[in-house]
Amino acid sequence: MLRGEFERSRLIKGLLAMLVVGVSCGMLVAFGNPGNMGICGACFLRDSAGALNLFGEPAKLKYFRPEILGVVFGAMIWLLSRGKWQARSGSHASTRFFFGVWMGISSLVFLGCPFRMIQRLAGGDLSAWVGLPGFVVGVAFGLFLEKRGYNVGKTSEAPAAVGLLGPLLLLGGGVLWGIGLLSGPGPGGDGSPDHAPWLISLGLGLVGGAMLSATRFCAVTAARQIFQKDRRMLLATLVMMIGYAVVVFGAGKGQISFAGQFAAHGDYLWSALALALVGLCGCLAGGCPVRQLVMTGEGNGDAAMAVMGILFGGALSHGLGLASSGAGTTEAGRVAIVVGLVIAAGYGWLRSTPATE
Repeated sequence: MLRGEFERSRLIKGLLAMLVVGVSCGMLVAFGNPGNMGICGACFLRDSAGALNLFGEPAKLKYFRPEILGVVFGAMIWLLSRGKWQARSGSHASTRFFFGVWMGISSLVFLGCPFRMIQRLAGGDLSAWVGLPGFVVGVAFGLFLEKRGYNVGKTSEAPAAVGLLGPLLLLGGGVLWGIGLLSGPGPGGDGSPDHAPWLISLGLGLVGGAMLSATRFCAVTAARQIFQKDRRMLLATLVMMIGYAVVVFGAGKGQISFAGQFAAHGDYLWSALALALVGLCGCLAGGCPVRQLVMTGEGNGDAAMAVMGILFGGALSHGLGLASSGAGTTEAGRVAIVVGLVIAAGYGWLRSTPATE
């Protein structure tokens, strides 16, 4: 709806679909999810890594997020209902995994993936507005590399098992969570981290996944359109923000301020640099964290590798002390951002040189 040939009717449908996504994210916050965190690919995969005991502390961040299953299987159901689900693979899976790790790390230095950044912007978190230019700059450099010759490769049709492996692995995690074998709250359980009732989380995740698959929305692509003539995803981002803001402010969950925001900090320079790395890695890996989840549901086996990378990056962030907190960034986290920027920029530069293709 938001890609391909322009059709007014498809654009309207796409904007309405993204309005539904914004409302769904807002409802998740209203029902109990953390502030401005209706759906966040990096944070939710990090929480799920904690539930799998891939890191020890903080224990309050261990929870298998049903929204992940909702997004993945919502996308799958959407394509199956249209007879268009097809397993695909072959687009540099190792690259997707590697830069998925760095997306997980850099998102947790900023405290949110680009999809959560949009919710932070809409929910009145002024610190996210300060960091936004960094994301745009990172995506702009990624676009420069693409024009120079970089590409993450094209997928081709693959056996169904290839496309089902990622969703089934996540479903397996959900089953373990459902029977009480994972750390953190189980279905119907209370306690940290904040979370909406699991049926609501799963249901709204399914709706969000279906709509995100229908529109093929990606926060990285939306930022890229700042420099292009096609601005449909930028417009869709605005519509999503409006839908989200109406719900969270109506529910008393939004506030316009720099201070006092949930899962946000005041190290603005490092927020901008972390988002720059997220944006660049999103370009190198072929999509933002939430887009990778959606593509996993659509049967893209390489996107599933990116999802595993983001999950692993979230675990590393807490195991190595890279993740930020409300108090600010850590020295290790700042070093990781610098190292990540050098590696990502260097890889993209070398991969875009014609002699290496």
